[in-house]
Amino acid sequence: MSSNRRHFIKKASAGAAGIAFSGSINAMTASGYSRILGANDQINCAVIGVRSRAKAHFKAIHQDTNAKILYSCDVDDKIIEEHNAWCQENIGYVPKVEKDFRKVLEDKKVDAIFIATPEHWHAPMAIMGLQAGKHVYVEKPCSHNPHENQLLVEAQKKYGKKVQMGNQQRSANTSILAVKEIGEGIIGDVYKGEAYYSNNRGSIGTGKKIPVPAGLDWEMWQGPAIREDYRDNIHPYNWHWFKNWGTGEIHNNGTHEIDICRWALGVDLPDSVTSFGGKYTYEDDWEFVDNQQVTYKFGDDKFITWTGHSRGLIQPDQPGRGTTIYGSKGAITLSRGGYKLYGLDGKLIKEEKEKGSQSAGTNTRGEGGLDVNHISNFFEAIRQDKSLHSDIKDASTTTMLCHLGNMAQDAGETLMVDKSTGKVLNNDKVMQDWWKREYAEGWEPKLS
Repeated sequence: MSSNRRHFIKKASAGAAGIAFSGSINAMTASGYSRILGANDQINCAVIGVRSRAKAHFKAIHQDTNAKILYSCDVDDKIIEEHNAWCQENIGYVPKVEKDFRKVLEDKKVDAIFIATPEHWHAPMAIMGLQAGKHVYVEKPCSHNPHENQLLVEAQKKYGKKVQMGNQQRSANTSILAVKEIGEGIIGDVYKGEAYYSNNRGSIGTGKKIPVPAGLDWEMWQGPAIREDYRDNIHPYNWHWFKNWGTGEIHNNGTHEIDICRWALGVDLPDSVTSFGGKYTYEDDWEFVDNQQVTYKFGDDKFITWTGHSRGLIQPDQPGRGTTIYGSKGAITLSRGGYKLYGLDGKLIKEEKEKGSQSAGTNTRGEGGLDVNHISNFFEAIRQDKSLHSDIKDASTTTMLCHLGNMAQDAGETLMVDKSTGKVLNNDKVMQDWWKREYAEGWEPKLS
């Protein structure tokens, strides 16, 4: 990783006594639930949320001959039934099933949890895992709101366990090489990063209130979120586009490419953020913009742009996602499959291809060789205290950029940012509306 990368929240609060969820869990202490692992010890895992993205987790964990999945945890019996059959076929055994993740956290044999739930659960569940003495692999984004970023970083510091965010391109050997070469000046002085994602998602319609499907624990599914009636267009995927549970496309997919831009440019929080966009396609329940252009301005005349086309492919024809880094002597395009180096004249100078199975770009599973690399790095960090490729302190910075993109879109003006905290300096309303969510009673994470 680039040596000049700095971190969001330079000093977590040293006086914080811990994190607690009122009325939601039994009293747990990390000392009572942790066990010391040696370099060759088996890592016992639990995967929470097993419908889609978790399949990539299962396959990658299974690649490690000294890792075992003890639990599959999900609140939907139908998903579990399908998943158990998939496990038997793909990993050769069926882990124990548990619907209430809190029971998984109580099992002292579990060393690490993998979180692939809806996004409103990511930070609260990760914090609870740390409290229970577990290492945590949490899918992006690591938080539903900026307030949770801070809590999760402080919780990791207090409990001392490893926390890796699932932005798996950080473990792509070609991306690691490209960032190293960029730092060495291969394209001169870098100044711009372009991140884009292109898909053609359909309408999610207008949801109708219906009885909760048999086998779905809707109460546990909602967890820390404010309670709403069950509707027929939320579960299992379209929660992404509702603000009570999701964070929109800039988090759902932009996290990956914005992160690569930030890494390659060696920047942290921006000086300012501007967003243009809107909902241009279907009249439906989708609550975020479906096409968006965000510009992040940093010091040293550097900037990053995010172009998100959720519904309506970018034209002319482009790959579904990618990143381009521009410098005074040329440019580098980075993707999950490799990178290409170009001169100022646009001519290809060299190409490096990622070895191993190609990681998917725009499907909901995103499965491939990068998951194996990223989870292997997570296991090496647990066993040998090696550095994580996406430790939560750094990952929270990228997540904060995505939050700021949503905030700037809502504000309708350029937001000025406090670079030490990520807080907006010139719009009190957007801070009030976006910085911290309202939690269901008993589920709010708190410092204690």
